[in-house]
Amino acid sequence: MGTCGVDALSIAALARQVGLVPSGIYRHFKSKNDVLDATLDLIGEKLFENVKLVQKKTSDSAEQLRMLLKLHIKLISVNRAIPHIVFSESIYSGSSYRKNSVRNIITGYIGEIEKIVLKGQKSGSLRKEVDPKTTALMFMGIILPAVIVWKLTDGAFDLVRHSEDAWLLFKTAILTDQ
Repeated sequence: MGTCGVDALSIAALARQVGLVPSGIYRHFKSKNDVLDATLDLIGEKLFENVKLVQKKTSDSAEQLRMLLKLHIKLISVNRAIPHIVFSESIYSGSSYRKNSVRNIITGYIGEIEKIVLKGQKSGSLRKEVDPKTTALMFMGIILPAVIVWKLTDGAFDLVRHSEDAWLLFKTAILTDQ
């Protein structure tokens, strides 16, 4: 996709980028829209795989959230086109399917974060008085504004450092005083 954005994406440009001829892409996808749909599906899969991964690594909810934050930042850092795709208005134009897909990915991901918070509240490691949905949205608030600044600075903004600093503040708001 390069730096031209979703509007400039074409099967021919995509084929050049990955070292194929356009017919090689067309063997798997009928159109640019099919490529975009598959890309969104892949982004969703990666986010939910990260949730499963942190749940396998530890049962501690706070640690799961910390690890999930790191994995989310890594996913965006390694796949720089994700913000271009997800935040591109043109990706939604004329496609209620795609808009619904992104909404379902985001609300599903927030729902998984809520479940982690609820589990932590039940175990006593996370404060019971914090609303799980608000906490999940605040978690996303560590990421989304930082990604916008990162995009606007062409990657000069340090996403990793920001997430580490923001995590220190965030955890003091959600952890119980143990």
